[in-house]
Amino acid sequence: MYFIYGNHYMLNISGNREGIGEGVLLRGLEPLEGIDWMQRHRHTKSLTELSRGPGRLAAAMQITKSLDGLDLCAKGPLWLGTAARPTGKIGVSVRIGITQEAHRLLRFYERGNPFVSGPKSLRA
Repeated sequence: MYFIYGNHYMLNISGNREGIGEGVLLRGLEPLEGIDWMQRHRHTKSLTELSRGPGRLAAAMQITKSLDGLDLCAKGPLWLGTAARPTGKIGVSVRIGITQEAHRLLRFYERGNPFVSGPKSLRA
């Protein structure tokens, strides 16, 4: 469920059984609840900088090794819920920070959302 990059934990979610290498790296989220709690962990008041990027998201949400293996479909310390609002148009781009298969369009994001990580052009 998590992996470590440098000194930072990041949230990687797999929907397959153990031992099968596939997953989705969550690169950001739009904070709607628990903002004060996340700001304390990130030491920032900037809402757009709070959880934009995988390392910031993990710090804001206190993602650590202790959460590894959680069922994110069950209520617990971390779970996936339903959208609080309709999603905007979905954009697709190449992935960021990789060298193998870098040309593949496997990065999905909400177009124009100020909480999307990566180049500023994705947030416009």
